[in-house]
Amino acid sequence: MSFRKTLHPLAMMLGVAFTVAPLSGFADDAPIKIGFAAPMTGANAGYGKDLENGVRLAIEEANAQKIKIGDKVAQFELVSEDDQADPRIGVQAAQKLVDQGVSAVVGHFNSGTTIPASQIYEQAGIPVLDPAATNPIITGRGFANTFMVISTDAQNAGNAGAYAVDVTKAKRIAIIDDRTAFGQGEADEFEKAVKAHGGTIVAREYTDNHAVDFSTQITKIKATNADLIFFGGLDTQAAGFARRMKQLGVTAQLVGGGGVEDPDFIKLAGDSAEGVMAWEYGRPLAELPGGKGFEEKFKKRFGVDILSYAPFGYDGAWAAIKAMQQAKSSSPAVYRTALKASNFDGVTGKISFESTGAPKSGASTLYQVKGGVWVPIVTKSGS
Repeated sequence: MSFRKTLHPLAMMLGVAFTVAPLSGFADDAPIKIGFAAPMTGANAGYGKDLENGVRLAIEEANAQKIKIGDKVAQFELVSEDDQADPRIGVQAAQKLVDQGVSAVVGHFNSGTTIPASQIYEQAGIPVLDPAATNPIITGRGFANTFMVISTDAQNAGNAGAYAVDVTKAKRIAIIDDRTAFGQGEADEFEKAVKAHGGTIVAREYTDNHAVDFSTQITKIKATNADLIFFGGLDTQAAGFARRMKQLGVTAQLVGGGGVEDPDFIKLAGDSAEGVMAWEYGRPLAELPGGKGFEEKFKKRFGVDILSYAPFGYDGAWAAIKAMQQAKSSSPAVYRTALKASNFDGVTGKISFESTGAPKSGASTLYQVKGGVWVPIVTKSGS
């Protein structure tokens, strides 16, 4: 699976001036609104649409099953907002969803938008199911209404760091990240894991998520004789980084975080892609019991293949729906307890939450480009 472009998180005070919708607006005899927010325009729009389709599919299935909330057949309605992958717009999108009386939200896509937007949902008392953003800050603030159905950077990049030292046996490790909430978060967690396992960091370089030339950073890393380089960022930049590494004669193993394993990386990197590794969130869909069936029904419904996050969006929506069903209410104040106690088999694996809202069953998979395609190498659970 492939992952997200993120923007640097704004100061977390962005949401404090927004008004909060009264909880009395959640009427069990009205259509139950499930909110969704992600970039629907701009560079990340493809990922946003992929996520939205996953949520839509869950809602359509729930309506077809005539699920009852209490003694009434529920009619779930999807309410979507475009956050443009921008923290300020993300806060505005969150407030719009609150004002429209949604009972739950599935979103956002970027860590940089999710962090400030989740403050809005916390103030309003509306649960948000995060299907894509992975910075540990998201569930690290003690919010009662924030839940993640995807592994955190601490789990994914933590596995990457441990593997680099214990299995790859890298002796001299360099790190570069794009300074976004996502990329820097991955890099920080990778560095922690490397050091915890007795590894050596010989360089820590930075770029930004708009850079196209990495010559300066690569030249510095080359001078350290690094044998492994971890890239915290997205597929497009990672591809440019891989090409430049080859041009400058750097032979170190390139390992990407959760934003690199994507078909676009291979297209953009060309022959520089071969052998590159990347740690991705979750398990290979084909290896999960319901994975193949989900892929087939998704393709039949929308006419396109899954891009990346649709299964997580689907599981996030079902987590909210199942909690409402169990609690016999769509009021967050009533069904929140059931949501916290979630324990069911989703498309992406077991859906259950720690007390913080982080996933209990987080997993991540190492992929490598072999013969021009990403091939799964190993899956690790936990951090």
